[in-house]
Formats: sequence, structure tokens, C-alpha cells
Amino acid sequence: MAYSIDLSGRVAFVTGASSGLGAQFARTLARSGAAVVLAARRIEKLKDLRAQIEGEGGDAHVVGLDVTSVESIKAAVAHAETEMGSIDILVNNSGVSTTQRIQDVGEEDFDYVFDTNVRGAFFVAQEVGKRMLARARGAAPGTFTGGHIINIASAAGLRVLPQIGVYAMSKAAVVHMTKAFALEWGRFGINVNALCPGYIDTEINHHHWQTEQGQKLVQMLPRKRVGKPEDLDSALLMLASDRSHFINGAVISADDGLSL
Repeated sequence: MAYSIDLSGRVAFVTGASSGLGAQFARTLARSGAAVVLAARRIEKLKDLRAQIEGEGGDAHVVGLDVTSVESIKAAVAHAETEMGSIDILVNNSGVSTTQRIQDVGEEDFDYVFDTNVRGAFFVAQEVGKRMLARARGAAPGTFTGGHIINIASAAGLRVLPQIGVYAMSKAAVVHMTKAFALEWGRFGINVNALCPGYIDTEINHHHWQTEQGQKLVQMLPRKRVGKPEDLDSALLMLASDRSHFINGAVISADDGLSL
């Protein structure tokens, strides 16, 4: 039997969609038929991505979002559902990092990472999830009940890596957060899972892989290579679709063996 993923009729909300993995996730979901809400702070970048998606025949909407502000989160989700309809899929992707040794981490550095990666991710998932819960309980209208929440964690959340210790701590929190949501919301048909990418070559870090330090890191990786954004497409689509109806609270590594 051949399988295909068709997300036609579904609405996907993607945070951190202005570049990197977020932009790739949005394009991938749109190519599979989903109407995609592009959410981030850099509105002009989002507009460029919307034009790309629409140029391929897809459906995309832009909404400003600062995940460090709960008020911004609530406003963005409400606006998205007003414009596009009920959110069926959340790709909780916004994330930041710093590169420094533990002894050099200051209070501002710590808060910068945790405010986005943990606090922001939590309240985005909570706000979208509340609306999914309301539909599941029959308290709000919607074409589909239940939903799919995909938290983008990291291989660093499973294995501590040097000089990004605070980032690793934050992504470990995302892994546990995923399990907490899955435990409480699974009975309402809401599947919450985590995707843990390894090192991926994006426009944000592409230059690093050409440096001496970057090449040294590549040589330390299990298969001496970094991934491409499209290497995550199949896992993303599976978790976003009803093909994953029996997968809840899973932590899926897509890191080429880095976390082993």
C-alpha cells in the first residue's frame, strides 16, 4: 500500500517562520495542502515567504508574533483563527541560542534563551491547545476536533553539547513539556510530540560550516555531515497528519545518530 500525506482543509500555525527551519516547515506543509499561518517578528521576511508559497499555488497568511510576550501570543493566535479558521496543526518552532561557556553565562543570556525556548514555547502551545480543547469538548466550532502539536526541540535536549549548555537545558525542558502536554491532552484527541533535529545547514548558519571551526565540528559528527532542512520533511508531515494518530508524547530524533 502506498501512503501519501494530504493536509488539504487543515490550518497550520508555524512560529519562527521567517527563516531557517521554520520557513522550510511552512513550505513543506503548504505543499501538502495545508493553509499555513506564518508567525514571527520579522514581517517583511514573512511576506517574502508568503509570496513564495502563493507562487507555488499554496495558501499562506502572515501574522506578527513575539513569543516572549503572552499578549502577543494571544493576539496572534486569535487573529490567525479569525482569518484562516481553527488551527489544526501547531509547529512550535521559535528558538534562540547563545554560544558561550557555562561560567560566562550572565542573567541576560539565560533569560534570553529561556524566555523564548521554554516560556514562549509553553504559552504558544497552551494558547493553541486551549482552542483545540474547546473544540474537542464541543464548546467551540471547528471542522476537525483534536489536533497536532509539534514542539521543535533539539538533539541538544537529549545530549548536552559544549558551549551551548543553556540552550541544551532549554530544549530538555521542551522535551519534558511535550510529555506533560501529551499526558493531559491525549484523551481529547490532541497529539503532542517533539522533533529533535541535529545540526542542520540553513541560511542562518551556512557560513559557519565553511570555517575551520565548523569543519572540525563536522568531523566529530557520527557520519561527518550536517543535515539539510528537507531531511526533516517526512518526520514533520507524519507528525502533522492523522498518520500519527497513535503517536503521542513521542520524542523523535532526526540527528543522524548524534544523540546516541
